[in-house]
Amino acid sequence: MAIGSKELVSAELDTFDDEKLVDELKKAKEELFNLRFQSATGQLESHGRLRAVKRDIARIYTVIRERELGIRATPAPLEVPAKSKKSTKKASAPEAEAETKEEAE
Repeated sequence: MAIGSKELVSAELDTFDDEKLVDELKKAKEELFNLRFQSATGQLESHGRLRAVKRDIARIYTVIRERELGIRATPAPLEVPAKSKKSTKKASAPEAEAETKEEAE
């Protein structure tokens, strides 16, 4: 990546799920709006930032479209470990054995 923000490299965008990509797109569009507003009022300090944000937006759109077409794989969902059925209070010995037998089956 030659120009753009350091945090939105293509390899990192591959790890984002679709919802996070949409959130990043919203943030980038809001930033572009603010930069354009600053440019119109003469308050913009870094004109290169406009170009970088536009490229970030295009990069995000490209990743979304490639996923739609099946060119780029979507990230595998994270597996959340299943919570045990045990309650927080301590069970007596016969109840604990019954729970252990149920889980084994």
